[in-house]
Amino acid sequence: MEAETRYARSGDVSIAYQVTGDGAFDVVYVPPFVSHVELAWDVPGVAAFNRRLSSFCRLIRFDKRGTGMSDRVSGVPTLETRMDDVRAVMDAVGSERAALIGVSEGGPMSILFAATYPERAWALALCGTFPRERWAPDYPFGIQDEEARRDDEELERTWGTREATLATAQALAPSAPPEEQQALATAIRQSASPGAVVALSRMNRESDVRDVLPAIRVPTLVLNREEEHPFTLQGSAYLAEHIPGARHVELPGADHLMSAGDWEPYARALEEFLQEAWAEEATAEPETDRVLATILFTDIVGSTAKAVELGDARWRQLLEDHHSTVRRLLLRYRGTELDTAGDGFFAAFDGPARGIRCARAITESVRDLGIEVRAGLHTGECERMNAKVGGIAVHIGARVAAEAGPGEVVVSSTVKDLVAGSGIAFRDRGAAELKGVPGEWRLFAVESG
Repeated sequence: MEAETRYARSGDVSIAYQVTGDGAFDVVYVPPFVSHVELAWDVPGVAAFNRRLSSFCRLIRFDKRGTGMSDRVSGVPTLETRMDDVRAVMDAVGSERAALIGVSEGGPMSILFAATYPERAWALALCGTFPRERWAPDYPFGIQDEEARRDDEELERTWGTREATLATAQALAPSAPPEEQQALATAIRQSASPGAVVALSRMNRESDVRDVLPAIRVPTLVLNREEEHPFTLQGSAYLAEHIPGARHVELPGADHLMSAGDWEPYARALEEFLQEAWAEEATAEPETDRVLATILFTDIVGSTAKAVELGDARWRQLLEDHHSTVRRLLLRYRGTELDTAGDGFFAAFDGPARGIRCARAITESVRDLGIEVRAGLHTGECERMNAKVGGIAVHIGARVAAEAGPGEVVVSSTVKDLVAGSGIAFRDRGAAELKGVPGEWRLFAVESG
């Protein structure tokens, strides 16, 4: 059943993908840390597992940018960029809606995709995955910083050697026979360079999608094996607890690789869940009135004094120039203008990094007009109301903007946690109380990127 590798264009990058099966519904397999769409067929268990999935669906597999047969890229692909790649592959194969199977490191991006594009995702299966990697006081089963540093140093020193990749294969699939572990090691070794692997690892360490979990509105299955590493077990349990209506199934075994060992129960659990979710999909209206979005608010600093200084005619001209500048930049960064009130803009983005870069471009560009703008961003679940959006996330975005100084872009911690790998640098502004919003909020000022 080995399929032909084709390429989808995502921006200026080519994403390798394969399609197998011709079932009634589409499933996008979002790969773990590294993958190789062709060499996967040389690993007997992986090939058999792919054939099993392809027996009941149209299976769409791809290599994330920088890995496998996809283009090598400079820098680190963010979760946001990788969502663009998934949409590009779906568009290339004519898939309007698909279920996502997010595996291990592919889980956080799948979570973000399902929350951001509910019109493109009808179900979500999360396999041996987690919402974040690093330790935090409210995530005590994460990896400590010192351990992460040692792991990255080991990766950089040994990645690509036969011994190291065989050890990785053995850790992922301890019950697989030696010849299968060797084939898996070969596929792993040829999937990414040492530099790409270290960069991916560091991006993963900084990502955190916990705040996104309540925004998932599609049927969700969380799967793991009972004897996997405690990090995976606890991460899976956290996902199941915090995603509304999620079902959690633990299967026998210790293999992290789905296709290792006795993989039939894994495949059967996926098939039963997807068949059931597809049957519900056929009779239910998709719930797309709520969506994850990044909210941007801007306003001119000292606008009243400036209007008095200029007089009515010159102030109107300045506002027209300001509005034209903001709208041009919203178009460039794929923002949607939602409202304009006086000298302020309210806009939404489907990716937080695009929102930040747009806000920075606005604050820098309007200086040529002799004015300063403050900007604030927050990512959260919004309610669609015709051409508008509402909800608590909108109020938080407005309050975050109020905390910004002249020429400053301030974001919530949720935004910061979703742009790992973007090259955007932040300065911790500490905790703040936002008027009318319960609790304390950690804010960050954008410094570069």
